[in-house]
Amino acid sequence: MKLLLVEDDADLARWVMNLMQVEQFAIDWAQNGEHAETLLGLQCYDAVLLDLRLPGISGKDVLARLRRKRDNVPVLMLTANGSTDDKVDCFSAGADDYVVKPFDARELVARIKALIRRQAAGDKGQSIECGNLRYLFDSREFVLRDEPLPLRRREHAILETLMLKQGKTVSKSTLMDKVFALDDEPSADAIDIYIHRLRRHLADSTAKIMTLRGLGYILREEAPCEAFATA
Repeated sequence: MKLLLVEDDADLARWVMNLMQVEQFAIDWAQNGEHAETLLGLQCYDAVLLDLRLPGISGKDVLARLRRKRDNVPVLMLTANGSTDDKVDCFSAGADDYVVKPFDARELVARIKALIRRQAAGDKGQSIECGNLRYLFDSREFVLRDEPLPLRRREHAILETLMLKQGKTVSKSTLMDKVFALDDEPSADAIDIYIHRLRRHLADSTAKIMTLRGLGYILREEAPCEAFATA
């Protein structure tokens, strides 16, 4: 999953980015509202961490413009104090949640995961399944036959994207957007390598990644006749 951090404090931004990367998120950073609006027009994000008070265009204005465009990406506001006025400003502009600086790392991660879970899970509950592969929304963990599936960060990002869009075709360009931050060097060939690794991880699973030539990839449960044919 991919996040956008909009924060003018460079030290705080670097701390948040390191924290999110440890949590297996891809993350881009905008230092002001103008840059944030540019990135939001070019990229698709799973959540936005937005400072309320920014130089130039304020975080509140960035959010208000985003909502006027009917963009419902989950937004977590970062505010300098927990005053009632700040809270009202956040929610009246269309924020989904907020944290007060300085914030605890565990709280920040938990709130981001909760926002994304609510957006992605809908009425699916705490987990979704594809065959005997299960994805847990709270921990963002994959479980295969009741055992955690060990994945590297970009393998995890690809399988997560395919799982959340289970049964739908996902283009290679979409996977590249989810896997690579702006500071990375996107590579279509790398996606092929990650898909190959994921298929090895899922070799004993009934969840299979299928290639649709010229269109992309789709995750679906292997039909019994397919399993019998490959046995």
